Amino acid sequence: MRVVLAEDSGLLREVLTGALVERGIEVAAAVGDAEQLLRFLDRGAEVDAVIIDVRMPPTFTDEGVRAALVIRQRWPRLGVLILSQYVEERYAAELLASGAHGVGYLLKDKVGDLAEFSDALARVASGGTALDPDVVGQLVVRSRRQGPLARLTPRERDVLSAMAEGRSNAGIAAKLVVGEGAVEKHVTSIFAKLDLNEADGQHRRVQAVLTFLRGDSA
Repeated sequence: MRVVLAEDSGLLREVLTGALVERGIEVAAAVGDAEQLLRFLDRGAEVDAVIIDVRMPPTFTDEGVRAALVIRQRWPRLGVLILSQYVEERYAAELLASGAHGVGYLLKDKVGDLAEFSDALARVASGGTALDPDVVGQLVVRSRRQGPLARLTPRERDVLSAMAEGRSNAGIAAKLVVGEGAVEKHVTSIFAKLDLNEADGQHRRVQAVLTFLRGDSA
């Protein structure tokens, strides 16, 4: 896997670069702001994913998220993994509104678990999702309204929440301490209640997660 890292803290940039290399991941570039990141990609760099801090120079507000949205438009196949010091619901929702494939949002305090971090990066690079459970938890509160989501049972919401974290059916079963067969039944029921049919020609798992995180009420 080949990635580019955008993080304004020189120390954290160095630590993350070393950690990624240690896990066998090539760091094509490590830059300190969003402009450098976009310039690097504009030169035609071939990478599988980008890792971006939410807050970067010059204003340290939303430069990272805005750069991520540009990347989603210009290079839609490129995985985007956002790192944040805190759960910032608005930024997470804005990023996810661009599509729920190849997107990740992790809190920086989880980066210390290198196995979990590299696994999340791999999922994002391959077009999956990797959302921090704390981020999902806050977005869940926003999604509790009338509409398709109101049809789900509490257990189905638990399953969909775990799905949003990027877990497979086996991973969901392990988290909820149930059998994979039970998870498969819940997933099938979720698809039906959210009107996601195979005939739609869309990836139902991705669509279900996107509906959940947006809190769609239509």
